[in-house]
Amino acid sequence: MSDTRPPKKSESLEIRIPYPTKQAFMARCRDEGRSASEVLRGLIETRLSGATIDAAKAARRRMRLIAGTLVALAVGAVAVPSLARAPHETQSRRAFERLDANHDGVVSYQEFRRAN
Repeated sequence: MSDTRPPKKSESLEIRIPYPTKQAFMARCRDEGRSASEVLRGLIETRLSGATIDAAKAARRRMRLIAGTLVALAVGAVAVPSLARAPHETQSRRAFERLDANHDGVVSYQEFRRAN
């Protein structure tokens, strides 16, 4: 039986950075729900594949734009039917408002008789 497991991560890399930079990086990783090792491995793989960091940023920007567009379309799809009124509903509303002289939301018999 053949194993197709990825190679073990047995090597380590030590880098020196200022403490505040490390804290900010770790906080960003936590916010994104990713480990620092995962982020750094991704950066290394991106560099080795020949892609630039700018290309990765552009890809993330495109994904955010697509996600934002989809959200806007979904909100629009929900809002449009509620904004649209049939012409007869608008005409009926105007007719009711003409009949309801005291604007209490109810057309009394006297208001109805006055209108005819």
